[in-house]
Amino acid sequence: MSKTFANSQYAVAGAGLIGRLLAVALAKRGAQVEIYEQGAADALQSPARIAAAMLAPLAESAITEDNVVRMGVHSLSRWPTLLSELSSPVFFQQNGTLILWHRQDASDAERFIKHLERNSANNEMLSNPEKVDGERLRSLDPSIGERFHQALYLPNEGQLDNRQLLSALATELDILKVRCHWNSPADPELLREQNKYDWVIDCRGLGAKAAWGQNAKNANSNPLRGIRGEVIRLHAPEVKLQRPTRLIHPRYPIYIAPKENDVYVVGATEIESEDLSEMSLRSAMELLSAIYTVHSGFAEARILEMATQCRPTLKDNLPEIRISQPGLMLINGLYRHGFMISPAILDCALEILEHGVSTTASTLNLRVTKSTALSSAKGDALCA
Repeated sequence: MSKTFANSQYAVAGAGLIGRLLAVALAKRGAQVEIYEQGAADALQSPARIAAAMLAPLAESAITEDNVVRMGVHSLSRWPTLLSELSSPVFFQQNGTLILWHRQDASDAERFIKHLERNSANNEMLSNPEKVDGERLRSLDPSIGERFHQALYLPNEGQLDNRQLLSALATELDILKVRCHWNSPADPELLREQNKYDWVIDCRGLGAKAAWGQNAKNANSNPLRGIRGEVIRLHAPEVKLQRPTRLIHPRYPIYIAPKENDVYVVGATEIESEDLSEMSLRSAMELLSAIYTVHSGFAEARILEMATQCRPTLKDNLPEIRISQPGLMLINGLYRHGFMISPAILDCALEILEHGVSTTASTLNLRVTKSTALSSAKGDALCA
């Protein structure tokens, strides 16, 4: 038990993925923690519930920055420990990722492969992608080896069950006697003004728009926006994919994440919009027709759910930890990489809370900023 955390008082606003992880971690270290959440414990309103929870830093390196990739590699090694500390089991798999393509998309695939090869060569933390022929593909995944004759295998990548994790974290909050104020939205600045807590931590995602500022003339402004995602959950007992599988597609890469009990999470769409209306017909048709070309067994799958959500995203699509006032920390901007990088964000936040600085944040190049309202000495210490 850390002397820094023991008997200290913390308030966490927002009980999505990072809010729950942080509240559990603080409570395990002896802190007194209260969590305030506008929704219920079932997290139905959280973007974390509408996710495939793939842990794929090499695959994601094709579309994101190197520091996010490094956070993903760090987090992939941390997930087994974090999950082992929970009282409820959570599905976790680390069997790699398969990248597939049809013949007509071979040129796109070649560009994608060269991109990943450059990334792995420039980052010693990443495994090398492996080009596989039909025989090797059949050994990796017999269920699709007859339909495709080549693929790219990304070893060491993984996935987990996001809904099991959110539920397990809620159970852990009860076990640790964290005071959970469900259906109780709270303003972190008002919580701080109560002088009851040593730290208030704002993890509200898009609910924190005002705190991040929308004024481009403000030096501290890094406005939040929502990026819409659309996901289909299927029950497909005739399909036996062994690992997350991505299909190179003319419009966007499509992913298929196999969970327990023959459930598959399928998605791809990423739209610059905060629209939370139902899934579009075009998205549904493209996703379903694409996965049928991967495995014909999807024809008899049952559609369990078509869902949409908006991921909280900062201006440059990168995450940030901000100390906006003494005793007030803001964490936001995990974008589409929430499950992939959240353990890294967690470790950095805990280091700042305990030591005033985070060597992990410096190593991973995670942005940690301070408000100009803070004194230079205090801010420099926090962000070193």
